[in-house]
Amino acid sequence: MNLPNSLTLLRILLVPFFVLFFSFPYFRTPEGSILLVLFFLAISLTDLVDGYLARKRSQVTLLGKFLDPVADKVLVISVLDLLVEEGRIPSWMAIIIISRDFIVTGFRLIASHEGIVISAESFGKYKMVFQIISICFLILIAEAQFYFYEIGITFLIVSIFLSLYFAGQYLIKYGVRMELIKAQ
Repeated sequence: MNLPNSLTLLRILLVPFFVLFFSFPYFRTPEGSILLVLFFLAISLTDLVDGYLARKRSQVTLLGKFLDPVADKVLVISVLDLLVEEGRIPSWMAIIIISRDFIVTGFRLIASHEGIVISAESFGKYKMVFQIISICFLILIAEAQFYFYEIGITFLIVSIFLSLYFAGQYLIKYGVRMELIKAQ
């Protein structure tokens, strides 16, 4: 267990606290929603920090390669569920994102069984950035019309397109690689 892996575990452990805070009436106010966004951003930033530290300190581990995408999925899926429950996003958007994540995770498991470790790639980080931005805007509650919802939905739609496009690229790239390995 190293510092990057500890930060990844911390990200997972903070998600239930976010879910709990989301349910408090105070966080359904404009001021409270700002604090909730800041907490969400703090949790999300551990993703950048753990990856940076792992590479800088040469502490990239198999556990880290496994836990990092799991932590991302736990965070995003939990928050998407809350946003659907609150009626802030349509369920079909969450279903597409969650389904894509399950498909890619399943593919990773198959690849792992074949001896191929597939770690997160940079294009997945772009998707994650759009998801984080969209979630921040969708959490915010404004007394005046600031178009937070419209901005959030727009970023979420972009993240869905990126998710689907990059998942297709991902499956093609590694699917071909797995077939070549099997053929040998």
